[in-house]
Amino acid sequence: MHVVIINGSPRVEKYSNTEKIIDAFSEGLSEMEVEFERYAISDRNIWEKARDAYVNNTKIVIALPLYVECIPGLLLEFLETLPKKDSNTQVSFILQSGFAEASQLRCGEAFLEKLVNYLGVSYGGTLVKGDNFGIRLSSGEALLKQTSPYREMGKVYVSENGFNCEQARKFAGPEYFPLYIRLMLQFIFKTFAKKRFLEAAKSWGADKPLEYRPWNIN
Repeated sequence: MHVVIINGSPRVEKYSNTEKIIDAFSEGLSEMEVEFERYAISDRNIWEKARDAYVNNTKIVIALPLYVECIPGLLLEFLETLPKKDSNTQVSFILQSGFAEASQLRCGEAFLEKLVNYLGVSYGGTLVKGDNFGIRLSSGEALLKQTSPYREMGKVYVSENGFNCEQARKFAGPEYFPLYIRLMLQFIFKTFAKKRFLEAAKSWGADKPLEYRPWNIN
């Protein structure tokens, strides 16, 4: 098996949560002795190479974030440049998000399931997982803890020939949080999480409060 992995995030690789997820997923492929090649469409200079790889291979994995509740426009633009293929090519997806509940990603998953019809290829399933916002803010053991499950799913992808399997469905986590967890999360986001957001903004050079609204017309 030879797998082409396409990072459909508009973020440059250095700041891409999706790229770090692909790192771990690729480790799982390597453990299964599967060859792969990777492309990030945030770099338009590699679009031609990525397109050639898509055309010349039959196992494709497109990893992407749920971007402002939608599929990234840059990815859709890239997909429009691809020729139509047949069902001998299988396209699978890794759909990730900062939202923790799997229900938040189901609309995007439904779109991807229809997308393969436009591409003319077969559907290898979608690996859905939320709660990934903090990946690019983490390092060391914290980063490993967040991404290592994707290494295991790399092995599942090979053994199950895609994500149409029970392991992938369970990987999505809870569809909805129970009420007590929702109340607890509200408290956390108003206290500890807000403090962390402030620290992150400061590290990125922000010199205004998070609530700053210079164009607020109210």
